[in-house]
Amino acid sequence: MKAGFYESDITPSLGMEQPGGYGKSYVKSYRDNLKVRAAVFSSGKESVALVGIDSCIIQSAEPVKIIRQEVEKRTGIKAGAILMGASHTHAGGPFFGLREDEYADVPEPIKTLISKHSTVTDSLYYEYLIGQTVTAICEAYTRRQEAVLSCGSGYEDKVAFNRRVKMKQGRAYTHPGKGNPDIIDFAGPIDPEVGVIAAWDMKGNLLGTVVNYACHGTTNYGAVTADWIYFLEKRIQGAMGKDSIVVFLNGASGDVTQVNNLSMSEREFGEKYADFVGTRVAAEVIKVMVTAEKGDCSPVSFAQKFLELKRRKPSKERLAKSLKIVEDGLKNNRFDTEWTFAKELLIADYFVKKEPIKEVEVQGIQVGPVVFLANPAEFFCNLGLKIKKSSLFPLTFVVELANGGVGYVPDKKAFSSTGGGYETILTSYSNLEEGAGDKIVEASIQIAEKFKPGQLPSTPQVDKKGTPWDYGILGPDKE
Repeated sequence: MKAGFYESDITPSLGMEQPGGYGKSYVKSYRDNLKVRAAVFSSGKESVALVGIDSCIIQSAEPVKIIRQEVEKRTGIKAGAILMGASHTHAGGPFFGLREDEYADVPEPIKTLISKHSTVTDSLYYEYLIGQTVTAICEAYTRRQEAVLSCGSGYEDKVAFNRRVKMKQGRAYTHPGKGNPDIIDFAGPIDPEVGVIAAWDMKGNLLGTVVNYACHGTTNYGAVTADWIYFLEKRIQGAMGKDSIVVFLNGASGDVTQVNNLSMSEREFGEKYADFVGTRVAAEVIKVMVTAEKGDCSPVSFAQKFLELKRRKPSKERLAKSLKIVEDGLKNNRFDTEWTFAKELLIADYFVKKEPIKEVEVQGIQVGPVVFLANPAEFFCNLGLKIKKSSLFPLTFVVELANGGVGYVPDKKAFSSTGGGYETILTSYSNLEEGAGDKIVEASIQIAEKFKPGQLPSTPQVDKKGTPWDYGILGPDKE
């Protein structure tokens, strides 16, 4: 096998938009640089690329297509063999929201609601990120060398919590507030698995690693930052070598963050908790690295499935009500939560009518005994666990926010009378049909079944049965 790694910088400029919500926010300061990190694995004539991007979302399928085509032209890596996942930092650059050319012909007042009151993609940053991603993948391909791989998973259940909580009222709330007396229990699970592929050169030096873990990048302390993923990288490099590259791919964490709503501890935000999450996940990665046997992890392969999913439509009554709320808010300069989601409904209505069916890519990348199953949603955690449960691979890692962005995809229960949480609300960002989650799960399982799992490298065995150690048979002394 061969493996190559490379990283390039995608730090935005001061004053650019900083996505992470439904309105405007801007870059005012820096904590650390943002990166694209790429890993390329080759076995025989086939190569696959796993790419982590320090971005809240990947803007759409369009830049993914551009990047894949350019990389295939330059390297021969097939377009469908390239997986790109957003880390979901909420302190990244403007690679989220509509591009200006996508709403240039939209009628008023929708155009104003988009340009003046919503997150939009910056055209310069858009081109910059595309170019830097192409560079990272191509350089990783060029730098491939003979390597052995180690694969495994750790377990970390102290840093991530389901943010949706069952309430005495019979519904689920997202972030109900610590100490709320109406809290019953978490409304969903977490996925504590820490997935790892590490690549080593033939002298035993770490070239890089791919890490998969399910948790929002929302420790948010204002400045531009890769969030807890920065500390994940820093701790791994501190232990295993500063030149090794850490490619992070987020797991199914649409409803999972670092906030424990059932605890009365301080709110888990700021650098302290970014360090806490990143360091604990890194510790599990390091344990896997020093425990898992190194060896050949072939073959590498890939598969894709494109789903055509319906988009939800708002009722005429909701549209009329939303229009009044938006008009009143604009008149009175009142932009509260009610106004925000009314604004989102109006924008969603326009684009759902324009494109009632959404094409959604589900992708599988195999590296020997490991399969990565990717989709472009903020995917609810229990849906990711369903995929893992049905997979025949020794190691199955689900990747959300990959190869585009289609918003929150909850399970069907979240849409029921006992469900709830803003993730279920129809917005310009989240509007796929209620059964989208099950269809993505089914497609992911079907893709995994196309592959024949490779073998995990095994510990060398002694070639014959042993005899007692001559020291070991002595004693006890009796005089």
